[in-house]
Amino acid sequence: MDLFTTKYAEHLRFVLSGFDRLVLRGSLRRLCFPEGVQAYLYSRKVLLKDFQGFVKQLTGRIKEASLAEPRAAGVPEQYLASAATSKEEVARRIARERGVTQGPVCVLSSVEPCHSFDIYKNKAAQKLEVVSRYRKCLHLYHYQVHPVFGFLSARLQTWFPFSIQICLNGREWLAQQLGAEGIGFSRQDNCFLHVEDPRRAQELLEAQLQGHWPTLLGGIARALNPLHEELFGGFCADYYWSTYQSEWATDLVFGEPEALRRLYPRFIRHGMTTLSSPDVLRFLGRKLGAGDRLPARFAGEVTSDVKVRAEGVRIKHRVNRNSVKIYDKAYTEEVAVLRAETTLNSEQGFRAYRAKEGDASGELAWRPLRRGMADLHRRAEISQAVNGRYLEALASVDTEATLAELTERLTQAVVWNGKRVRGLRLFAEEDTALLEAVSRGEFALSGVRNRDLQGLLSGAAADLAPEEVKRRSARVTRQLRMLRAHGLLQKVPHTHRYHVTHLGRQIITALLTARHTPVRQLLPEAA
Repeated sequence: MDLFTTKYAEHLRFVLSGFDRLVLRGSLRRLCFPEGVQAYLYSRKVLLKDFQGFVKQLTGRIKEASLAEPRAAGVPEQYLASAATSKEEVARRIARERGVTQGPVCVLSSVEPCHSFDIYKNKAAQKLEVVSRYRKCLHLYHYQVHPVFGFLSARLQTWFPFSIQICLNGREWLAQQLGAEGIGFSRQDNCFLHVEDPRRAQELLEAQLQGHWPTLLGGIARALNPLHEELFGGFCADYYWSTYQSEWATDLVFGEPEALRRLYPRFIRHGMTTLSSPDVLRFLGRKLGAGDRLPARFAGEVTSDVKVRAEGVRIKHRVNRNSVKIYDKAYTEEVAVLRAETTLNSEQGFRAYRAKEGDASGELAWRPLRRGMADLHRRAEISQAVNGRYLEALASVDTEATLAELTERLTQAVVWNGKRVRGLRLFAEEDTALLEAVSRGEFALSGVRNRDLQGLLSGAAADLAPEEVKRRSARVTRQLRMLRAHGLLQKVPHTHRYHVTHLGRQIITALLTARHTPVRQLLPEAA
């Protein structure tokens, strides 16, 4: 991202990076599997045959307890016949009509699918068993303007095991923080257009990661289910919190709206023509096989699309349930906001440097990323890195120089370290493949090596004769030397890795864009 912010520094007023939408789920861990449910029923002296009646009685009590305080305060209640109805839109409309700026807004209810349990008669074993199943039940959505988090919703599943979901927004939270410190700001929806102290605002966004989540979320959970201690306290001390979905947004506030209006169409075109869908795998730290083929073990879908929305045009790249996107979030007479956003719905494939769960003082190692709040900081690091790599890829699209001016010297031979080095053969298949290989997103952080290029340019090296392996290595060494001589690559000190230079990124992007853009799109530009 530094490349992007440095390049457009004269246009940028400030940059803010932090959580946008954050969906957290609270579960009673001992009641998440059949054996735990059976143990709870045993502790309450409830027979399996009486499960339905017992749970129905619990549902009635919990529902009444959850609604008691809002009803006493005159908070509006509304049942939504369709679960697809946007509950946030309904709640915000009610908040505007009631003029709510602090405290409860409304309670919405809807019948939705949920994970639960049932009793199954095992005929072979001649006994009743607790089994996991999906069903539908009533969910209560409590909307409020929280003193810490700002506008949020807290959802209670009214059927066993009474899970909780809290949906909050990091920008709403930031507004509360800025207000508490007396820092002036203006915003449009969840987008900040002006902040008196942007540096402090960024510090507050980062401080959100250090919050004591059990205390903050526990207070909301107790208000949502006041009977928790009475019904489950001796069996499940408290809810275990995990991240169901996270959106990490980087907002770049342009002081000149016209600058973003000029640049944004180029970003969109660059994202669709030069950054192919497999690039998203690289941005997310995933590697591809030779010839840009997906790994054999990868079972999923990689897509890209452009969509025109009310708040702007956005381009979005998806890898299964995760995605990265940009869109022009807001325009006013004075400023415009470009937002890059990474959404993580699945933690599969990501890692955190941590000890084993349950052994806090144990050996640290790279282990699978968890949904638990203990790994929230690492989730933020990953998301920020994805945004940064995507923005850096886009940063190379805009330059005032013509393609001829950028590439004129590349075609000429040069003398480097006392030896003659040939010029590049622009648009020739061999040199184009080399440029595409070194500019791949997976090498943006760690750099590219000789053996990486061997696999990409010549295929797998398994079962090759030693002479052929040596020949391939020597060939790539000459190619790396050529790119370094022309200023497109630089060596990482004390390693065998190479990074694309800023100039190299500009030139390679320009060449690949021209190569992949249809002539009908180039002709209007030429005219």
